[in-house]
Order: sequence, then structure tokens, then C-alpha cells
Amino acid sequence: MAAGFEHILNWRLLAGSHPFPGPDGGTCINEAAIVAAGLPYRTIRSSADCPPCFSKPLAAYALGLNDAMPDGERPRLMAFVLRLSGSADSPEIEERRTRFLAIESIRRILPPLLDRAGFADLASRCDEARDLDAGLSAARAAEWRGGAAAEQASRRGDWKRGALASAVARCAAAAVKSAKDARCAAEVAEGAAPFAEGIWTCAATILDNALAIGRQAPGIDLVQARDRLDAARITAA
Repeated sequence: MAAGFEHILNWRLLAGSHPFPGPDGGTCINEAAIVAAGLPYRTIRSSADCPPCFSKPLAAYALGLNDAMPDGERPRLMAFVLRLSGSADSPEIEERRTRFLAIESIRRILPPLLDRAGFADLASRCDEARDLDAGLSAARAAEWRGGAAAEQASRRGDWKRGALASAVARCAAAAVKSAKDARCAAEVAEGAAPFAEGIWTCAATILDNALAIGRQAPGIDLVQARDRLDAARITAA
């Protein structure tokens, strides 16, 4: 999607759910996608609140990123506002998307964090995982080692090392859960971002790749979407 797209739509994304758009937009990514598609507005607290035409795992991951990203990073999600409505697909495709989000989080998000923690061997295992089973095995190993290192650091009073090791354990645990819950894949990025560079860019790329799996959202005219968003802002003002 072209650079500056978020400025064309003139909408501000915020963390959390919202009963109506604020005068500057002021919604999460899924609420913005609802307005842009011309659907009746609704508050989104989880992917279960999205219209049936939204892919649940993709909406869950997008919502997780939306709520976790710092304000300066969140506008990058506007690149996906026209791609969520109409993305729902068969149970098999939705399962494939969930597994994709899980394995890519293990392969691409965990390794920089593990390298930072000094766990180069586990970083390699995650990066080279040939399938989800191998990735989950590596993530479980990272969860155990991170937890053990955090406990040792606590005993020594090494709080900086302890925070990093705890982040490894939390992110690895979220990666394991993400095989069943796509929202947990966003938690992997959330936990790693304070300790490794480029995490939010990588997470957005993973969302872009996941959106390419299965049914694509029907094209929405950019000007029409902008007009719908503008009208929602005016009504809410």
C-alpha cells in the first residue's frame, strides 16, 4: 500500500474499544475497518465482536497489535483498514492463518529477543523451525530457559537481566498459546518490542503476509472509504 495512505484516510487509531468515533477518528483498527466498509458501527472489544465477514484470527492479531503498539507506531496499521472486511474464509483457511501467525511469530519475533538474552542456540532453533511443531518445541524450550534465568537473576538482584529473561519466558509462553489463539501472537511482539529493534515493523509484515492467505477482502474505493470515515467523524463531533 502506498506511503501516506493513513493521511489520505485522515483517521486516528487508538488503543481500546470505543462506543463511537472521536472527532479525529479515535477507534481501533477493526472499528475503523467497519466504518470504511460502510457497515453499521459497533464497539469492538475482541475479534468475536467483529462482523461475520471479518476473519477472526486476522482481526484478533490486528486488534492485539493495535492495543499494544505505542502511539507513534500504531498509524502503520491504517495500511490494513480496507483489507479486513470480507476476509472471512473457511474453517480450514482460518486455521491455516492462525498457524501462520504462530509460526512466523516464533521464526521472526522470538529470535531477536533470544539473541539479546544470550540464547543464540534457541534463536537459531526458532529461526530454522521447519514447521509449527518444531517451532512450538523451540518456544517451550525458550519459555523454560527464560524462566530459569529470571529466577537466577532475581536471586542475584540482577533486575535488568531478570527483566530480559522474564520477557523471554512471557513471549515464548505467548508463542505456544498462539497456535490456538491468534491474539497471543500479538503478545509475542508486545513483549519483545522493548528489548529488540524492528519488532513492530516485523509484526506488521506478518499481518500483511497473513492477509494474503485465502480469501481477499473485496476492493473498497479509497475515496469512498475516506468519505465514510469523514462522515463518521462529523456525526460523532
